[in-house]
Amino acid sequence: MPEAVLFDLDGTLADTAPDLGGALNELRREQGLAPLPLEQLRPHVSSGARGLIGAGLGITPADTRYPNLQQRFLAIYQDALCVGTRLFTGIAEHLGELEQRGIAWGIVTNKSQRFAIPLIEQLELRQRSVCIVCGDSAPRAKPHGHPMQLASAVIGIAAEQCLYVGDDERDVISGRAVGMRTVIAAWGYLGSGKPPRDWGADAIAATPGEILGIRAAKR
Repeated sequence: MPEAVLFDLDGTLADTAPDLGGALNELRREQGLAPLPLEQLRPHVSSGARGLIGAGLGITPADTRYPNLQQRFLAIYQDALCVGTRLFTGIAEHLGELEQRGIAWGIVTNKSQRFAIPLIEQLELRQRSVCIVCGDSAPRAKPHGHPMQLASAVIGIAAEQCLYVGDDERDVISGRAVGMRTVIAAWGYLGSGKPPRDWGADAIAATPGEILGIRAAKR
């Protein structure tokens, strides 16, 4: 058994697509555009504002309009963080099993603290998680290894004895940078780039219940 299991937030622990997609569609409405189907936006959710604005408006950070659109998108989202957001099927049971077995679990997300902490509180996970590392908690966010190093230090468990579970290639890169074994959450968003099997993770879990079958050991 691993000594700790760390999770990404969006697309791994929680299905935040309804609220993030809703914020993007509200931004489109303000621009005089029709809403897009949630399933069209879902693969881009793990990339945050950059990914959603790119997918929904065709605007990248290089565009001079991007900063204002980003700030407006974030303001809309902050007002409705946990309306349609829910834990993915099987996550509640898996977290309960980890706790029953005495295995620590925590959250490492690129979401900034202003959004992540209130959302985690509304999901009733803050007091249960042994650490919450956000995108602005460490000097650099994922895919850098800094967030994983910080999480390992906070919980007092060597990175090699942790599993990191995420739904984006940067999750795998970040975990491997510090020697963590990495697991792809196949139920998550998975982006729109190369196939998850090519990300270099140690395993792919089809459901949260499969995670504990994956061993954590130093390579």
